[in-house]
Amino acid sequence: MPIGAFTISAILTAVVRKIAASAGFVAKPTADRYHQRVVPLGGGIAIFATLAIIMLAAIAAVKLLIIPGRITWLAESVTIHTAGFLDKTGQLIIVLLCSFALFLLGLADDKKPLSPFLKLAVQFAVALIAAGLAEVRVELFIENKIITTLLSALWIVLIINAFNFLDNMDGASAGIAVIVSTVLFTAAALSGQVFVGGMALIFIGTLLGFLIFNFPPARIFMGDAGSLVVGFFVAILSLRTTYYHQAQNGHWYPVLLPLIVMAVPLYDFISVTILRIKSGKSPFVGDTRHFSHRLKKRGLSDTQTVLTLYLATLATSLGATILYQVNLAGAVLIFIQTVMVLSIIAVLETAVENDKTAD
Repeated sequence: MPIGAFTISAILTAVVRKIAASAGFVAKPTADRYHQRVVPLGGGIAIFATLAIIMLAAIAAVKLLIIPGRITWLAESVTIHTAGFLDKTGQLIIVLLCSFALFLLGLADDKKPLSPFLKLAVQFAVALIAAGLAEVRVELFIENKIITTLLSALWIVLIINAFNFLDNMDGASAGIAVIVSTVLFTAAALSGQVFVGGMALIFIGTLLGFLIFNFPPARIFMGDAGSLVVGFFVAILSLRTTYYHQAQNGHWYPVLLPLIVMAVPLYDFISVTILRIKSGKSPFVGDTRHFSHRLKKRGLSDTQTVLTLYLATLATSLGATILYQVNLAGAVLIFIQTVMVLSIIAVLETAVENDKTAD
């Protein structure tokens, strides 16, 4: 499954890259972007197409070829999982339709910038549909469905924009999404969630196939058509993964795992938003205030910059992977470790601000 996704994604990315370059669908250097050369867009087309092809193929295979009771040679454990998959195909189709809407929104924005308010409105509509109809909701021990739906929609929109903001440096958004999704896959596997684990593997394979062409120096960008879909799928995986039930000691704090594993993307999103608002600019108008840009101004290469982002994300993610195994004291230590990683980032950003050569 992940190998197939990787292969299809890599092939489609290579094809889209050539077509985009010849069609003039490219990102040109501008004052509010860091790249200094013309780079083809359209990576989001390959990402969404791969996800759709693999997931629709899985639905077709289960419905037409592996329906429980029709093929007797399959192991009972396999037929049990296929039956569970059949029960969730409706939800999966809704998720795909939601991601398709975000893909079209991003593609339109890549061609001609759209109003931030329009983009937010569509994102909230999609998030509410996913949370309400596909039951992609956070529980947090709250029994009111309306409240959990609204909270889940807010989380989805937040993560969509966090990964959209991360798409400011070669390999950043896709690479960090791979790291985050790998941790979420581990959590899903430990809690026995085959459906969610399978989605995570498909998603990881898809991103790795694209990352071949997007790692510095990038030969293609995903654009908003990709970053919106990537953020949406990360949000979906984070909401569908069970954390509380996997905690053998019954503690509540494993539900904080998504916050810890996505601490770096969320920090970048929040800090950049605050900086833009303080300077009197719209938080949705691009600039070069991101942590990655500050590192680059400090003298790091594109590769060194994105690897620093990966390492910072891994530093918080490793702690998150054992959150369900520790007691309260261990959870506090993991939280402190996360704060320290973010503090290091803040120190580096402050150093850049005080560096006269940074301007």
